[in-house]
Amino acid sequence: MTMRQSFTAVIERNATLTGEFTTEPYEAAWAREARWFVRVLDASGRAPRMLVRTQISPDGLHWCDLDRGTEQSVDPDDGPLHSWPAEGFGGWLRLRGTVVDEPAEATGDTASSLKVLIYLALKS
Repeated sequence: MTMRQSFTAVIERNATLTGEFTTEPYEAAWAREARWFVRVLDASGRAPRMLVRTQISPDGLHWCDLDRGTEQSVDPDDGPLHSWPAEGFGGWLRLRGTVVDEPAEATGDTASSLKVLIYLALKS
């Protein structure tokens, strides 16, 4: 019987995000399961939230969305901690996203920001 292994990586620590962003990539080819956790520490601006997609890569250099059309919303009004799984991924994982706010979407203003911790929990 083989013992399952697990590891939680801190991908972004106390990062203040505005506009479009990508996180640091993480090599996870050994894992069968992955789960993202985003903890919102602070929000500034007009009702900011993040729209994020899990991205995968075979080499850590070239990226595509894991599930096209699958976007997660991280809204501080829904609580400080948000989570979702990543299934059927390749060798590398990262998040690509945008910080938006309701009034600014039409004007493209990116004055809003979110200060976050982003974790990636992996299991073999």
